[in-house]
Amino acid sequence: MTQSVVVQVGQCGNQIGCCFWDLALREHAAVNQKGIYDEAISSFFRNVDTRVVGDGGSISKGKICSLKARAVLIDMEEGVVNEILQGPLRDVFDSKQLITDISGSGNNWAVGHKVFGSLYQEQILEKLRKSAEHCDCLQCFFIIHSMGGGTGSGLGTFLLKVLEDEFPEVYRFVTSIYPSGEDDVITSPYNSILAMKELNEHADCVLPIDNQSLFDIISKIDLVVNSGKLGTAVKPKSLVTSSAGAFKKRQEKPFDAMNNIVANLLLNLTSSARFEGSLNMDLNEISMNLVPFPQLHYLVSSLTPLYTLADVNIPPRRLIFITTCKLKGWRKAVLQKRCRLYRLSSRSTANWMPQKACPWKTYPD
Repeated sequence: MTQSVVVQVGQCGNQIGCCFWDLALREHAAVNQKGIYDEAISSFFRNVDTRVVGDGGSISKGKICSLKARAVLIDMEEGVVNEILQGPLRDVFDSKQLITDISGSGNNWAVGHKVFGSLYQEQILEKLRKSAEHCDCLQCFFIIHSMGGGTGSGLGTFLLKVLEDEFPEVYRFVTSIYPSGEDDVITSPYNSILAMKELNEHADCVLPIDNQSLFDIISKIDLVVNSGKLGTAVKPKSLVTSSAGAFKKRQEKPFDAMNNIVANLLLNLTSSARFEGSLNMDLNEISMNLVPFPQLHYLVSSLTPLYTLADVNIPPRRLIFITTCKLKGWRKAVLQKRCRLYRLSSRSTANWMPQKACPWKTYPD
């Protein structure tokens, strides 16, 4: 089984990445109930013995001691990273795989790409090499970033160039969040255009996600929740939109549901690479089958259904109840057909025919 390293860049990338790790842990916990460190978990997690002093001894087999995500967290503002380290997933991330600053990029692509790129290049390379050394068969780097911010667009695209130079044979899969037309950041269109050039040249495959589409999906789910129709009512905290568990207990912000939808999309995308089966497929096979030319590597993503069956309030229906309903409907349909036949037959029936021989015919008193 191959391994993948997730690189979360900027505020948006770290928030989506945190939701992704929370969903991945819950999915593996539901499948692997014995707590055995298998190949499925090893694709995105390391099993570390915390009793070993220093970097920690990696355990390839046996019981799960302490899981560490194969992730590198990068942000030029330490607010989001500190929030993650104070939340329930603080033990999942390695504190030595974090790169933060205080000033931020100021929503400027040039500051993230030129200033912080050259300033933190050696530190980023060191973190990436250390993450690659913990992998037996490194398959790809999974980059999550936004196109509208300064750190996500600038430093995120600079990271692609570094990965191409340092790991030329390793697959680079990028998840880019594009700003909507009503974005508050006035420099987001410029940041997106400048970052697009780098994505065309240095990325192997790009999964573009539109912020406006995420907002429309949330609006549709809210519409179903508030409709109140029997059988189609969705519980308020949907598994697709709720990010409960990823952060410290707090009031969810409007974009938390949007981030959780992207995390579900990435979770479903990587499921074939994380679990064995007849439909198992590595991530590099996606570009092999869907990318016709090197620079035409933008894939259109979709997610259906917008909520799982566990989120829907469906009234209980037993088999005998369903069978009875079907039989009642069949009997009603047959009777309606018989009535029509009877009415048609009564018109052509002779008047001399006795009433017993023609029970559907009526005679005047």
